[in-house]
Formats: sequence, structure tokens, C-alpha cells
Amino acid sequence: MAKVNPGAFIRQVRQEASKVTWPTRKETLITTGMVFVMVFLASLFFFAVDFGIQNVIKVILSLGS
Repeated sequence: MAKVNPGAFIRQVRQEASKVTWPTRKETLITTGMVFVMVFLASLFFFAVDFGIQNVIKVILSLGS
């Protein structure tokens, strides 16, 4: 990798940063809402799986007593 002086590096960083397409406020809010919904659904799924495994283990352990 070639050595670049600090001034040229800063110019390159600014040039690359100007190419970034930033999301609009609406897109950000919609995406954030989608993330919250998916987190909620995933938590419900893992709660149900945990509850099921817990009951299966209780049944297995109660067979031994």
C-alpha cells in the first residue's frame, strides 16, 4: 500500500464521504419501526421455544420421581 501524506488522505476521505447516499428521515423511521417489530417477533418466538423446552424437561424429570 502506498504511503499518502495526511492532506491527501483527508481529501480522499472527503471525496469518498461525498459519494455516500444518506437515508431520508422517513426511511430511517420506517426502518427503525421494522427493526422494533422484528425484535418483538423474535422475542415472542424465543419465549415460546423456551417455554416448550421448559415443559418438556419438567415432564422428563417428573418421570424419575
